[in-house]
Amino acid sequence: EKRLAASTKRGEFEASLSRKVPAGLKEAINAHKKKIVEAPKSDATRKWSGAVLEVATELMPELIGGSADLTGSNNTRTAANKAPFTPENYGGRYVHWGIREHAMAAAMNGMALHGGIIPYSGTFLVFSDYSRPAIRLGALMNQRVIHVMTHDSIGVGEDGPTHQPVEHVASLRNIPNLLVFRPADGVESAEAWEVALNATEQPSLIALTRQNLVPARKEHTDENLVAKGGYVVSAATKPEKVVLLATGSEVEIALEAQKQLEAEGIGARVVSMPCFSLFAQQDAKYRADTLGGKLPKVAVEAGIRDGWDRWIGPEGGFVGMTGFGASAPYKALYKHFGITAEAVVKAAKERI
Repeated sequence: EKRLAASTKRGEFEASLSRKVPAGLKEAINAHKKKIVEAPKSDATRKWSGAVLEVATELMPELIGGSADLTGSNNTRTAANKAPFTPENYGGRYVHWGIREHAMAAAMNGMALHGGIIPYSGTFLVFSDYSRPAIRLGALMNQRVIHVMTHDSIGVGEDGPTHQPVEHVASLRNIPNLLVFRPADGVESAEAWEVALNATEQPSLIALTRQNLVPARKEHTDENLVAKGGYVVSAATKPEKVVLLATGSEVEIALEAQKQLEAEGIGARVVSMPCFSLFAQQDAKYRADTLGGKLPKVAVEAGIRDGWDRWIGPEGGFVGMTGFGASAPYKALYKHFGITAEAVVKAAKERI
């Protein structure tokens, strides 16, 4: 006790053990969100994730990062945690795990159980197959561990079907107590990280794109909308006839479909659904108001349909994948598999 009292780092040590995020984190993330909205640009959500990590790691020395030999692709290394953790440098804040996804996820559970550390690490989403047992145990043990999973769909492109997740997001959503986020742009990526850092009793998995996306959020708000799990990202401007739901990279497609429908006088709202489990926790009125009651619904996601019927109903339309991907430039793949604004428009018209 005397040694602790005499230490200049007592406050930092006790803060890390408290499991609370610093008071300035929300203000810093809100400032980051505002900058994104004020200077919009297309970018990959993996890069937007790296940008908000720069903010968080600067404020939170307890954040210890890493990657399974994919640092450059996962965007998990920041200026604040650039120094690697090694036998010679226990002060390093970045772990080079090598191609050992299961060991990485399992070790992060142990780091979280030790206390005083918030571990996060990156790999490709398709490799969650290797780390799944440890991800599940982290959820079972209520541990704050953050899994950064990039290259989250057929948007991977030329690497082909071995590296293109199709069923992964749907299956991971079924793990109890695991927050699965699929943000649509820089603002949603920042908000997903804010929720994950505050989730002291559960792990999070953030699924991120390789390809650039057009920003979905046009106006700044200090409110964390991702914390609701789903929200209206673009309201209808014509008499409302249909609701379009999407996550991640497909929010851009839903917004384009909305434009095409409204050009024909068909009002459509677009609902972004970055986290199914958080949306399920909202009260029934909020969910019904967001989903437009009995209005027909069409969902679009570059994955399988499993899990979507809870929100769109068995009669709802779904534009997505029904099998494995292929090797081609990502834009060609989206067209080949029919994941397009035109396909969403067609599905919507069939249900109006």
